[in-house]
Amino acid sequence: MMYGLNIPKSGALDFVSLGALVHRLDPGVVPFRKATTCAIHVSGGEFNCAANLADCFGLKTAIVSAMADYPIGELIAERVRAMGVRPFYKHFAHNGVNGPNMATVFSDRGFGVRPPVVFYNRANEAAAQLHPGDFDWEAIFTGGVRWFHSGGIFASLSESTGPLISEGMKAAKAAGAVTSFDLNYRAKLWSLWGGEAQAQAILERICEQVDVLVGNEEDLQLGLGIPGPAVAAASKLDPSAFFGMIEKVTRKFPQIKVVATTLREVHSTNRHSWGAVAWIDGRTFASPLSDLDVFDRVGGGDGFASGLFYGLLTGASEQEAVNLGWAHGALLTTYPGDTTMATLDQVRAFAQGGSARIQR
Repeated sequence: MMYGLNIPKSGALDFVSLGALVHRLDPGVVPFRKATTCAIHVSGGEFNCAANLADCFGLKTAIVSAMADYPIGELIAERVRAMGVRPFYKHFAHNGVNGPNMATVFSDRGFGVRPPVVFYNRANEAAAQLHPGDFDWEAIFTGGVRWFHSGGIFASLSESTGPLISEGMKAAKAAGAVTSFDLNYRAKLWSLWGGEAQAQAILERICEQVDVLVGNEEDLQLGLGIPGPAVAAASKLDPSAFFGMIEKVTRKFPQIKVVATTLREVHSTNRHSWGAVAWIDGRTFASPLSDLDVFDRVGGGDGFASGLFYGLLTGASEQEAVNLGWAHGALLTTYPGDTTMATLDQVRAFAQGGSARIQR
């Protein structure tokens, strides 16, 4: 046993995510009110991890999600296949007028002093209509599964998605998998049907089954109702506030063995200072710090989680696992879109102190 986790050595699937698939419209640096063209990125907090682990890190991954049968669904399904992720879908017939739909996220990139702006159209979203009992977990986990993951964005979509996550977690634990959860607290989404109190009730039930938790101080406070640190951090890159909350987390959820987050100081939309920290089975670890020239910040946190999970799944040292997550998250901000375009060699080189010198 490493890291306090009993990670299976092998399985038909290394990693399975449960969550919503979305498409993000990206007009680049032009705000939407003046946009004339948009790139389309396929995304989803839970899917991003599965895609990153398959495409960059070479693991066998899957996504459990809803799929609406219309052209946008076909576009998304093609991208899932292209990233090497195995799909397990509940299909919904689109009525040709108002759904059920695959959610749309609108996100410009901002520039300089102008921050990115994010808003949604999740009306009649297929993923929000998923319920416990919709998936045959025994069939999905046939041959073994090593790691199961979900997140707070999916939990926030409806009254049925949180219980579905709990069902998946129980099935994964019964199959011997490690379980992880990214709190990803989004007030806009929770505010539609219950707000902070409802979020905490649901997320607490889920976290009772979680081994590895991803979330910053705000996620822990708003998503789980854990009191804030006694001493404020000196800066956004100071991990003391985060580490100061760990004892409260583990007292509430004693089975959790890993808690991790990124650290980000935003100097401008395109210039960030970047770090990552983790508490792993009683010990604390911090990555190096780096200044990033950011092309597209969306997905950086999922990039960190993916690299961290890869390190833990492959038996890396705790410090190496944190550094792999930090390096992959940093690289991901240099590409358009929410999922990786990095190679494992590039991640390892940056994690070990690589530079931006030309590679010949």
